[in-house]
Amino acid sequence: MALKDFFNVSGFGEDFRSRNFSIYGQWTGIVSIFICLIFGIVNIFHFSWVILFSVFAIVQGLILIFVELPFLLKICPLSDNFINFIKGFNKNWPRTIFYGLMSLIQFLSLTAAVTSLLVPAITLAIAFIFYGIAAVFNQDFANSNVVGGLNTDQLPSEAVVRQIL
Repeated sequence: MALKDFFNVSGFGEDFRSRNFSIYGQWTGIVSIFICLIFGIVNIFHFSWVILFSVFAIVQGLILIFVELPFLLKICPLSDNFINFIKGFNKNWPRTIFYGLMSLIQFLSLTAAVTSLLVPAITLAIAFIFYGIAAVFNQDFANSNVVGGLNTDQLPSEAVVRQIL
């Protein structure tokens, strides 16, 4: 199994034509991964309560990696408790609540100081809105055809993947 089996670039257009808001939420979540990590690191050099929210942003970005890219659960050695926690977000309502809480945490950073942590708060809020629309309209939860379209239960365990790499 090669790395190209995990990515289907031709499915990118299909994702945006699907009109499934959970896929839009996943793409916003993937963008949020990078934004949370980047702005968390950039803002960690403040000498106020902003440091705490920067750490929260970094942790949120790391958790989002596993929420939005489920095949990484098979590659990385993780505890069963963490894997079960992440698998709890395989529906629209749990993800809506999850993104809403994460966005709220980053918006609370504005009480310490107005910083660029507003950007992760906004992107997390956009993902919250997309997953919320999908949940309200009872759209089926779907993963992107590009990064999450394959069934992770059919993937080999992390030990087999590590031997292949």
